Amino acid sequence: MTSVVERLRGNETVFSVEFFPPRDDADEAILWRSIRELEGYDPAYMSITYGAGGTSRDGTIRSIARVATETTLVPMAHLTAVNHSVAELRNVIGWYAAVGVRNILALRGDPPGDPYGEWIPHPAGLNYAEELVELVRSLGDFCVGVSAFPYGHPRSADLDEDTRHLVRKFNAGADFAIAQLFFEAEDFLRLRDRVAAAGSDALMIPGIMPLTTPRTLRKTIELSGASAPGRLLERLSPLEDDPAAFRAEGLDVVTELCERLIAEGVPDLHFYTFNRSKATREVVNRLGLVPARA
Repeated sequence: MTSVVERLRGNETVFSVEFFPPRDDADEAILWRSIRELEGYDPAYMSITYGAGGTSRDGTIRSIARVATETTLVPMAHLTAVNHSVAELRNVIGWYAAVGVRNILALRGDPPGDPYGEWIPHPAGLNYAEELVELVRSLGDFCVGVSAFPYGHPRSADLDEDTRHLVRKFNAGADFAIAQLFFEAEDFLRLRDRVAAAGSDALMIPGIMPLTTPRTLRKTIELSGASAPGRLLERLSPLEDDPAAFRAEGLDVVTELCERLIAEGVPDLHFYTFNRSKATREVVNRLGLVPARA
């Protein structure tokens, strides 16, 4: 099985995509239409998320197994420590290996129902993402990713402390990190610089969400944990009542962001798709990241 790191070894920027597991048959049809539409674009890898507390565990395993066996895509499965004992985590990791998945994004995860609530570990579970990284690496030849936070994790006292936590995850065996959402290229580049200054040369990957609707803008603000810059709001807020104009300007904003990141040599642009492919396909076409055969 090809690893994420192997797919990012070239000199050119590539792209990857993220989906979430379907809730019902209608969702599954939408998911698989999007997967098939993007498969020919040859993303470096694709990932499927893992619900809070394992609520979508079975859907994640089923979907990622189908990707591994029925497509040409390189799959990466998410895994969180929320509400799981170590024994349960071992079982899930074993299931991933059994279906041919060797790339895992290891996340501690947020408290169910309130991402900013008090973290209460499972009594027989893990407390930190670095412990989950160590567990995954101890169970086989896995390529392991972790999350990073351009503005700092909300539970970190400051950016220096946040950087130390991230580097500990790399020291525990993580191969790369995917950054949570951010607004300007410099926000990600400063994160990359902090990690390098702390002595780590691990791959840093920016997470990108196409801004197609006011809802995706609000979601970006929520997930980033930061306020949107005024110049971004000045471009998009006046267009909220004009869906076509908002979408066009939002994709311009995201394309400009990606162009700046490519110019800075990022290895991969990781797109959050909301299980739809059209906006991602438009952006990667604009950026020239689509292989000729597609």
